[in-house]
Amino acid sequence: MEHFFKTKIVSKQLWVTFVLSFIMLCFLFYYQWIIGLLFTILFLTVFYYVKREEERDREKQRNYISKLSFQVENAGRTIFLNLPIGILIYDQDFQIEWANPYMAEITHGEPLLKKSLDTFSDNLISQIKADKEEIWLTINHLQFKTKIDHFNRTLFLFNRTEEAQLEKRFNDEKVVIANIYLDNYEEISRNMNDNIKSQLNSLITSTLNKWADDYHFYLKRTSQDRFLAVFTQETLALLEKSRFEILDEIRTLHIEEVQRNPITLSIGVGTGNVPIPELAKLAQSSLDLALGRGGDQIAIRDETGKVRFYGGKTNPMEKRTRVRARVISHALKELVSESDNVIIMGHKGPDMDSLGSTIGVLNIAKSNDVEGYIVFDEDDITTGVSKVIDKVKQEESLWKHFIGPEEAEAIYTSRSLIVVVDTHRPSLVAHEKLLRNAEYKVVIDHHRRGEEFINNPTLVYMEPYASSTSELVTELIEYQPNKKKLTTLEATTLLAGIIVDTKSFALRTGSRTFDAASYLRSKGADPVLIQKFLKEDLNTLRKRNKLIEKASIYHDSLAIVKADGDLYDQIIIAQAADILLTIDHVTASFVIANRSDETVSISARSLGEVNVQLIMEEMNGGGHLTNAATQLHGMTTDQAEEKLKEKIKEYFEGRT
Repeated sequence: MEHFFKTKIVSKQLWVTFVLSFIMLCFLFYYQWIIGLLFTILFLTVFYYVKREEERDREKQRNYISKLSFQVENAGRTIFLNLPIGILIYDQDFQIEWANPYMAEITHGEPLLKKSLDTFSDNLISQIKADKEEIWLTINHLQFKTKIDHFNRTLFLFNRTEEAQLEKRFNDEKVVIANIYLDNYEEISRNMNDNIKSQLNSLITSTLNKWADDYHFYLKRTSQDRFLAVFTQETLALLEKSRFEILDEIRTLHIEEVQRNPITLSIGVGTGNVPIPELAKLAQSSLDLALGRGGDQIAIRDETGKVRFYGGKTNPMEKRTRVRARVISHALKELVSESDNVIIMGHKGPDMDSLGSTIGVLNIAKSNDVEGYIVFDEDDITTGVSKVIDKVKQEESLWKHFIGPEEAEAIYTSRSLIVVVDTHRPSLVAHEKLLRNAEYKVVIDHHRRGEEFINNPTLVYMEPYASSTSELVTELIEYQPNKKKLTTLEATTLLAGIIVDTKSFALRTGSRTFDAASYLRSKGADPVLIQKFLKEDLNTLRKRNKLIEKASIYHDSLAIVKADGDLYDQIIIAQAADILLTIDHVTASFVIANRSDETVSISARSLGEVNVQLIMEEMNGGGHLTNAATQLHGMTTDQAEEKLKEKIKEYFEGRT
């Protein structure tokens, strides 16, 4: 074959030679015809020989090309049929028309012709219809990277099992760091003698060590109330699958007669493909978040900032100290004194607690001789505070400090102090644009901390153990060095905020709550005026009762209301949820109603057995264990109810 490629086809050159030879023969015949005749015979002999050889060469060429074509075709067929790539051809009904032999190896000889593509995956057909060009398939424990040729209706399956296993091993062996903190160790062990405290320490350590041994990870106690854990991503997956049962185990530890409250712990986990120092920072920020939400839970944060939560199903134990309140009060005084002015804002659709706490912070600004202003939108007044606003308007000395969002922007300077009360979510504040541009920000809130949080605050005072933000602000007022006397209306509004959020001291009420209420009462808070503020008109009562009439029982002890197409005020929705808790055997309530044409609101309440905060967070909301809410956009009440029931089901199945 190699010799053939050296063979030259010389037909053109021969014809030139023959033409020249013929001309010479003509000359020979003209001058000497006998010699010309001899040369003519010689010429014809040579011509015949050359043509015959050329025909033989061409025949060899045809035979070679034919043989080569056969070899190429046979090799192509062999490669096509035996190549370690799965090939499937399907018809317009997504049924298999042809499969190469490698597919038979993959499926262990199982017949494939005329079978649906759903044989390999329930969502394969839907992925093809979605015009995806590349997907992953798992067939008999093998991983295939599958390319889809939509034009020829063909699937090409490339075995990437080994690569997938290596990738899985790499991901499983990623380092994870966890900071473990005993939430109330100091409070519980404070009055214990050394012997009892030693027993408690031994019990806690042995329980955590056994937990570490069971899941094969490193655990080290770094202080009396802190532990450090190092494990892998694979171990983390197992811990998440177990729902971190260690929370329940620790809660059951008890030293007889001495220990009044159960021990709880919080864990902050840092995970992701980042260096060890970054993992440590993620673990610490996760722990801060878990503690900010009330403790007794796990927060897992990855390098993208996404957080997953577990636990948090018990009421947090009150462990605020007056020392911290005093420190925060003095720090706030310094910030206020150094600012040009103080701009105070609560959340959109302010309730009594939000309004009361803004008025309280205004008093702190006045106490330090700094101008204070409350950002207030008159188009965003709820029925719950309308009577208070009417009363405030009658006191010019107080009403002049209420300004609109545009005016707030006009008076803002680079040295203005922005104080946000009763929320920590930027999307909920009264004027988000101003907040984003502010350099100095203070957050005062009593809600459990969520993923969304105000960026780079100068000072944060968040106490999920407090009954209300009004209670926190009242304590800050108490510790101001130069207190400006609270007016009757200011004290009354603060006390009203506490009363509304505690349902008249029935829920989330600690000893500090009564202390704050007592202080406000001594400063002239008027209970009769509060009753007037909380009175409602007949139409409001009818609308609320209309909601309650639609209540139905779900999951044995949950009351759910789905309103009709009417629009309802957020206060009415929340009040309806509160009233539903008074029904016998009801442990939690959910009220779904339209607040506007595009917004559906859900208010959730609980007696403590059900953590409604976790359920609402799954629907982009938040709040407390017993009091939470969310707002859904672009959704009907029917869709909202369906989604709510789905999240409730997941909660009780332990998957939220």
